[in-house]
Amino acid sequence: MLAAACTGSAAGDRQSGPADPGTGPATASSAAAGGGAPTGSGSPPAVDVGGPAKRTVRVTGADELRSALGAARPGDRIELADGTYPGKFTITTDGTQAEPIVLHGSRAAMIDGEGVRGGRALTLQADWWRLAGFTIHNGQKGLMAEGANHTVVDGLLVYDIGDEAVHFQKGSSDNLIRNCEIHDTGKRRPGFGEGVYLGSANGNWEDKQPDRSDRNRVTGNRIGPNIAAEHIDIKEGTTGGEIRGNTFDGRGQTGENSAESWINAKGNDYVIAGNTGTAAYASGYKARTVYPGYGCGNVFDGNTGSVAPYVKPGWAFDISNQTNCPGKPNVVCDNNHLGGAAQGLSQIPPTRCPPR
Repeated sequence: MLAAACTGSAAGDRQSGPADPGTGPATASSAAAGGGAPTGSGSPPAVDVGGPAKRTVRVTGADELRSALGAARPGDRIELADGTYPGKFTITTDGTQAEPIVLHGSRAAMIDGEGVRGGRALTLQADWWRLAGFTIHNGQKGLMAEGANHTVVDGLLVYDIGDEAVHFQKGSSDNLIRNCEIHDTGKRRPGFGEGVYLGSANGNWEDKQPDRSDRNRVTGNRIGPNIAAEHIDIKEGTTGGEIRGNTFDGRGQTGENSAESWINAKGNDYVIAGNTGTAAYASGYKARTVYPGYGCGNVFDGNTGSVAPYVKPGWAFDISNQTNCPGKPNVVCDNNHLGGAAQGLSQIPPTRCPPR
């Protein structure tokens, strides 16, 4: 059954409708989430598969998909027929800038990870790919990118995931995730149920060196409701990304593992602009220093919405680490219009910012 876009329930069937601020979490009904008709966003977004393919490979089942991925070469377009593709799939062949490799299907072409308690539905370990249009669901991880660069993830639906839905790690840089719809994460471990996860926690760094998954862009996505952890978790060690034009629905966020905001910015020099959200667990946005030298230089510009209805009192922009950022302060611009926070706009004064 094709699931609803951007809806879901991470904690079972719950009634829809907003809660009063401070009285408990607002949740979305499972009928609008786990298995009903698409709601809220209407038709799936158009996706860009690039120019003409050198070779088109059409697949209709899991074995054909696995073979096509293994035999892929630059310029290929792999077309998924509508239907279910059960299993775990891995991409290891690079495309090129001139000839990226495309994996494309409609929302009715569904990669099924065969259970939220074990394994990654789709692993990307290659450069210059376009992943467009199809659905990933029912895996412990949704899309896991490792050392993947210059990839466009466009218009996917990702839902019913045990931990995080989309993760760029191990030096995955210069990627773009846009126009995707993500809901219903953390069904195995709510505190690990991020919508989009950039980088790695410092305890998981290889050879104790930062995971430089840098300059990734997350734009125009609809994330939530029932994202159990952060909608976007920006890890320490990463720099220079852009989070722009996304829509966050915080109903169903659990607060576990410090997941109390739509975005937690622990990396450096991100532009976080033009996003809108409703119903955060506590705060709309956070900046934190969990590793020395990181969590700094982030700019929050032109974001809108309402933190209410919230579960725990917080800030619109919870910037508690400014003393850890000498010479590279975080900035909350004066053109943000994010209300409904119990404690107000921010601990730091707003700044007049140039257009960006």
